[in-house]
Amino acid sequence: MEIEVKNFEELNTKELYELLQLRSEVFVVEQDCVYQDIDGKDERALHILGWEDGKLVAYTRCFQAGDYFDEAAIGRILVHENYRKLGYGHEITKASIKAIKTKYKADKIKISAQTYLVIFYESHGFKTTGDRYLEDGIPHIAMVRA
Repeated sequence: MEIEVKNFEELNTKELYELLQLRSEVFVVEQDCVYQDIDGKDERALHILGWEDGKLVAYTRCFQAGDYFDEAAIGRILVHENYRKLGYGHEITKASIKAIKTKYKADKIKISAQTYLVIFYESHGFKTTGDRYLEDGIPHIAMVRA
């Protein structure tokens, strides 16, 4: 998988279309969750794009401290359904952590993790904080990597 890191202004129309389409496919259709994905935060985000043979197959968006949470943050972490179990989730997560350290000079990173993925995020150094909560009807828990 080839990974690119771009701010909003660097995204071309095709890339923006593909990332919004993939986010909708995973978070709205696959997870059967009606929510407002286009939330006005993409313009402030750093977009981490994972490509395989010209197709967007993995994605995250990253924020500097204060733009989403008090800490730097990673969100909208996903891998296309047909490309799971290939290690791409680990690759895109590592690339996101690296991008935050490089671009924002931050070591403390917060995520809002779907609870079934806690062990996955723990493997990347994240630790749960606080209680579980529902976000858009899906169980989540805050996790921080320091």
